[in-house]
Amino acid sequence: METRLSLVPGQNGTKRLLAKYGEQLVCVRYRYDPRHRVRHKTVELVVETTSWNPRERSARRKPQDRVAVRIEYSETALHERIKTAGGTWRPNQGLWEVDWKAVRELGLHGRVVDQDSA
Repeated sequence: METRLSLVPGQNGTKRLLAKYGEQLVCVRYRYDPRHRVRHKTVELVVETTSWNPRERSARRKPQDRVAVRIEYSETALHERIKTAGGTWRPNQGLWEVDWKAVRELGLHGRVVDQDSA
């Protein structure tokens, strides 16, 4: 089934449904089923509203952002991969610094260290 048209309340094609459902009406969609050669008019309704406190999210990282990564001394193969990816060893912190893009490519998400707590 294919949705060809989505309308917001108040547009032509929604007025009778708006009168019926009022503030609960979110949108009206026209869906087409080519196999059965029928068109369906569907509605999206608000059925419950509750309070919600969103959790704070940190800003998304850009691929070029530098992040600190903890790699154990014995993981020499991973050291070489980090170096190849442009990583820099920070001996005072005991951490590697590398682009976020490299962290994603190497699958090191779980090893990223918050630099404020490092």
